[in-house]
Amino acid sequence: MNCFTRTFAAFCAALILLLVPPPAAATEAPYDKQLMRLAEVLGSVHFLRRLCGEESGTWREQMEALLEAEAPTDERRAQFVASFNHGYRSYANIYTQCTDQAVAAIERYMAEGEKLANDIVLRYGN
Repeated sequence: MNCFTRTFAAFCAALILLLVPPPAAATEAPYDKQLMRLAEVLGSVHFLRRLCGEESGTWREQMEALLEAEAPTDERRAQFVASFNHGYRSYANIYTQCTDQAVAAIERYMAEGEKLANDIVLRYGN
């Protein structure tokens, strides 16, 4: 795992530990759009990294940890899963082998995921 991957994974882990649970009466947390995008990014990275030879399930595990930390309602959980799957399928429909474009997409998504995780932690973390 390279430095960039470790940094993104560390930010995801910090995010999971520091999330503020949404108020009980609210149907949407103030950071939900960012979390849904992060779920989509995790799905994209999960597909692309495995396509390019990564054998671990790190990114799916990060998604599972996010769901566990959030403890969402069934409806909200379905939204998270749909976002992850959308990210995964978006690339599964395009790439059948690792290409330079796939590697570039990984790099873009890793940077975006790190930024999302960092922003959420800084703005909403305890």
